[in-house]
Amino acid sequence: MTPDWLWIPITLWAAFAQTLRNAAQRHLTAALGTLGATLVRFLYGLPFAVLWLLALVFVVDLKLPSFNVGFLFWVSLGAASQVAAAALLLRVMTERNFLLGVAYSKTEIIQVAVFGLAFIGDPITFAAALAIAFGTLGVLLLSPADKERPLRAMITGWTQRSALLGLGSGACLALSAVGYRGAALALPGEPFLAAAGYTLVWAQVLQSVGLGGWLLWRQRDVVLRVLKAWRESLFAGFMGAAASAAWFTAMAIEPVAHVRILGLVELLFSYAISHRFFRERATTREIAAIALLMAGVVIVSLRT
Repeated sequence: MTPDWLWIPITLWAAFAQTLRNAAQRHLTAALGTLGATLVRFLYGLPFAVLWLLALVFVVDLKLPSFNVGFLFWVSLGAASQVAAAALLLRVMTERNFLLGVAYSKTEIIQVAVFGLAFIGDPITFAAALAIAFGTLGVLLLSPADKERPLRAMITGWTQRSALLGLGSGACLALSAVGYRGAALALPGEPFLAAAGYTLVWAQVLQSVGLGGWLLWRQRDVVLRVLKAWRESLFAGFMGAAASAAWFTAMAIEPVAHVRILGLVELLFSYAISHRFFRERATTREIAAIALLMAGVVIVSLRT
């Protein structure tokens, strides 16, 4: 029987691994572009995902889950939505008021709770709703569209094109998380490690083929640069696969909203690292944001 608390350390590891993956991707973006660095995450993560699944089969002695149409639907939804979220966020960056769009993309946590309830029946408890509210406010204050009046900018700017694109990006991120949990749930009776590892391999195959094929058609030079940069890309691929394996495992155990709320510690990791290296002093707004994030994290953790 799976311990009720097991998803917590798995999610914390996922957030830490994703922080390292993001740092590696930022380094690659200058040479490969945003789409090239995104392809690295899937293409070079795929071999490590396959190795993880093989280890589960031959070392842990788990059996491969049986393929079914429901699983294919959910994993395809998750994979496609994740790529679409990245594409929409790229569009947001080209907008004049891109900070507003980025802020609206942070509503992913609210949307993932709603989609999780609507599509796969994940319940929203009072504690989870409170954690979502604290977490969302904390994220918005930490990366506001307007540093002087962050909440007012959100309330008055929702009809702008950049805001709508940001909402779309957040919705796709939410659908992606729900899709991956739905894929694991579509493998009833399977151990959570087997379900998560199987979902991970399928997702990375679909994303590598989909995004790689599109880039071969539209920007072949980007794919060539990605292949030439294999040495620098392996670490990003490994950390991407490690983060995804942990996210998928946590979501195979626990409702996606709880996992994504606790996953906000990634922002705290990134914030701590940036302030450690750049020795910047935190503002009152940033301190309040961190307190709200921590409140959300504590509430959803103690709920178990």
